[in-house]
Amino acid sequence: MPRFSIIVPCFKVQGFLRECLDSVLEQSYRDIEVIAVDDRSPDGCGAILDEYAARDDRVRVLHLPENVGLGRARNAGLPHASGDYLFFLDSDDTLTEGALHAMADRLDESGDPDVLVFDYARTYWWGGTRRNALAHILAECGDGVFTAAQRPEILDLLMVVWNKVYRRGFVEEYGFRFPPGYYEDTPWTFPVMLSAGRVAALDRICLNYRQRRQGNILSTTSRKHFDIHDQYERVFAFVDSRPELASWRPYLHRKMGEHCLDILAKPDRLPPQDKAEFFRRTAELFARHQPPGEPTPAELRVLRQPYAVYRVRRQTGRAGRELARRGASARRAAAGRARRGLTAARPRRAPDRELVVYSAFSHRGVLGDPAAVYRAAREIAPALRGVWVVRDEETAALLPEDVEHVLLDSPDYRRVTARAGWFVNNVNWPGTLVKRPGSVHIHTHQGTPLKYMAADLLTKPGARHGVDVPQMLRRADRWDYSLVANPHSELVWERAYPCHFTSVRTGSPRNDVLVNAGPADGAAVRARLGIPAGHTVVLYAPTRREYRRGGHVDRIDLARFAADLGEGHTLVVRLHPSLATGPARGLGLSDLHRRGILVDATDEPHVEDVMLAADVLVTDYSALMFDYANLDRPIVVHADDWDVYKASRGAYFDITADAPGHVSRSYRDLTWLFSSGGWRDEESARLRAGFRERFCVWEDGRAAERVVRTLLLGEPLPEQTPTAVLPPTSPASPADDEGVLAPM
Repeated sequence: MPRFSIIVPCFKVQGFLRECLDSVLEQSYRDIEVIAVDDRSPDGCGAILDEYAARDDRVRVLHLPENVGLGRARNAGLPHASGDYLFFLDSDDTLTEGALHAMADRLDESGDPDVLVFDYARTYWWGGTRRNALAHILAECGDGVFTAAQRPEILDLLMVVWNKVYRRGFVEEYGFRFPPGYYEDTPWTFPVMLSAGRVAALDRICLNYRQRRQGNILSTTSRKHFDIHDQYERVFAFVDSRPELASWRPYLHRKMGEHCLDILAKPDRLPPQDKAEFFRRTAELFARHQPPGEPTPAELRVLRQPYAVYRVRRQTGRAGRELARRGASARRAAAGRARRGLTAARPRRAPDRELVVYSAFSHRGVLGDPAAVYRAAREIAPALRGVWVVRDEETAALLPEDVEHVLLDSPDYRRVTARAGWFVNNVNWPGTLVKRPGSVHIHTHQGTPLKYMAADLLTKPGARHGVDVPQMLRRADRWDYSLVANPHSELVWERAYPCHFTSVRTGSPRNDVLVNAGPADGAAVRARLGIPAGHTVVLYAPTRREYRRGGHVDRIDLARFAADLGEGHTLVVRLHPSLATGPARGLGLSDLHRRGILVDATDEPHVEDVMLAADVLVTDYSALMFDYANLDRPIVVHADDWDVYKASRGAYFDITADAPGHVSRSYRDLTWLFSSGGWRDEESARLRAGFRERFCVWEDGRAAERVVRTLLLGEPLPEQTPTAVLPPTSPASPADDEGVLAPM
């Protein structure tokens, strides 16, 4: 028997059906059967299903004689299912790559639980993607199994049928079936989750939940929403039939009230003339099923009042929120005027030449080049007072105790920035920060640019989407000094930022730790990351893609790559910082880390530590390669989409022609380099040496000291070599919310 029986009901989805079926049948995990139910669809769904069944014997098609609705179409497929687990997949949704394999592995790992709950992402018709906001619940459930009583927060997840798979024997034992109606998931999911003796969680995005622009009955204005009352009656009837579930009545009673009021509150769900009736029926249901002696939650007490009271409160609430919004807007405008007045009133006071204000990566902590300068200043020039700007209290809590800091836009921030003589940052300061006469702004950038930056974006409309280049350059007009890591960077910065600053050939301060590193430094980081002693550490650090909304594209099957590397290797993955909080990690990376297949180092605050731990870097077009070259360790450039990338994003030179090591054009090329040992052969060393001559020429391990002595302390600049010739140029890169481009 197959591991999964995937039941796919189909009705008027011919435009999405092929994508849905392909996402299932092209999975690497093959032990499945697909039971496709044509719910008397009037379009071409039936013919499409027959076509797939003719060419894949894992597909069986049921043509129903009449339209019965989603729930009963699922029921029709149940008697034909022979798999260990049931998966009800809506025919306009899709599975993510590797989803079934991840599910199967988790089921094996957890000893075949009754239910496995997994994560999903909403995919919008305009191209956007948003991960489930409560994904953290799945991570917090851990590796074991549990019941809903042990982890009631699992019921806070979207109570739908398609984010779970169900052990068929468990479903048959309890006789679970779908009722007719439009909220049919409610009387399935609550009884199932409350009855399950063993539930497991999978912290991985396995399904793309399509948000259709039109066509979702639950998002339309209709009396069909009254169906919710009948469905909760079925839930309460189930609980009444099983005395062991009686303790759940207060929870379900509250959930029902919240669910119905949520439908009523949405302006586009019920016809206006039907809202009073819906409220009355909800109130009757609420009163009928209220457990004896159970107090009514404050937010649901309105259900004990007439509809007129509810309507007045809703209108009052909307009016209050509008007044609050207007008041907040007025307060922000007044605060802005006050800040500008304060700034204008203080320029006659000389800047404090011993006060240095630092920030990095949009106020995210003591990081990057500014952090290296700060540490060097504390050692070389202890008379200088260094103050960090951080974005919130959560970030501040992560700082070392001896680091002085202020919160962005706080009164302390305004006082410090009004007095400081020096400003050090690797992104632009907010536009509200007015540069005072006599203050000095030092911009460190974020490494060596391969991708186009700033003004060069003007030639690439697609790549500069959402980037205000003129504003970016106005903020860059405040720079006094621009630190450059190599001759290439000097020419790029002066071209991309046509502003009045002085380029200073310092090298990259954050790379000092790499240039000065010894063997023990990498060993300590490996131990902290849990990497076994003696393993060859392969660091995979891909960059973002501008040709895909959201920036994330899976170029490599990470589980396969980790397996192909073989025994004695550890794969460490670090995503681009702009992808760290999006769906990218939920598409398998977090789960692979949990299972020990690889190490997810995306959250490591100091990328230098991750580089020290690695024996070889595999990247595509990330600027990390320029920093990593300072370690003089092998680099492999995986350039399987170079032509598409340079056309959409652009690059200052052809990294495949001037590479720091071997270039792979396919996954087969990549794995061959590692299986053959080519990744560290003589040709690799020769290519790396040429790359280092060009891009590491000013990296001597004293960059941070050089910044402190020559800029902060005013010692003379040493003589430096002439600028090299910049290779032929191409295109571009996007900006962060502070105006300078996001980390490369």
